[in-house]
This record gives sequence, structure tokens and C-alpha cells, in this order.
Amino acid sequence: MDATDQKLINLLKNNGRESTTALARALGLSRSTVQDRISRLEDRGIIAGYTIRFNEDYKRHQITAHVLIQLNPKFADHILQNLKKNPLIKAVYAVSGIYDMIAMVKAETTEEIDKTLDEIGKMTGIEKTTSSIVLSTKFEI
Repeated sequence: MDATDQKLINLLKNNGRESTTALARALGLSRSTVQDRISRLEDRGIIAGYTIRFNEDYKRHQITAHVLIQLNPKFADHILQNLKKNPLIKAVYAVSGIYDMIAMVKAETTEEIDKTLDEIGKMTGIEKTTSSIVLSTKFEI
């Protein structure tokens, strides 16, 4: 991957729906060259897909909770599969320390957060949870 590919990736990170023509103009390349570069990046697995980025106002109105989860290791796979099924759980991280996982929950209301926390706590194999509601995001990259 060269510097032009990196610039292309940065442009796509800012707007994954940007037209090939606009990308070509920004990079000073032909449209077909940009399309070839995108195809190669996809073929190599560097670009695995495209996603949406939420408006800052919408994101500010989302409530985020980090849920530390202590579990019985025998149930880890089962718990992970159940966590994946909940659309409000946006990420799950395996961590070191007294907790085994951290789940990131995002919802529009505290009631949805509360319901999700109850569902997590009732899962077979969950031994303990500790939750923290995010009050503000100081920065996010």
C-alpha cells in the first residue's frame, strides 16, 4: 500500500459514499485508476466493507454503557453468541483482570439500557456485572 492508497482510504473513511469521480478529483487521478485501486484494496482485504457514520447530534443523544462481565469460562461461547443477538450491544471485548469481557451498549433511552443490563445479568454463566454509563466523550478517533 502506497501513500496514494492511504490518502484514498482516508477519503473513504470521511465519506464511504463519495463518488469515484470526486475521489479521483481529490487525488488527481483518473476515475478508472481510483476504481482499480479500490478494487485492489478490497481484493487484498484491506477494505473489508463500508459503513455509516452517525451525525454528531444523533450520537450525542445516544446513551452508552460499558458493562464489565465476569463469567464462568464454560459458558463463554454461549454468552458471546447471546450478546451478539442483541442489537443494542455494539461491541464486546475480552479483557484481563477480574472481569472477562466488556460489552458496549448504546441506546436512545435509559429504559432500553436498563432492560439490556437485566438481560445480560440473567444469562446463564454470567457471575457478576458492573455497569458504567458514559456521561460524555472527551475524544474519539
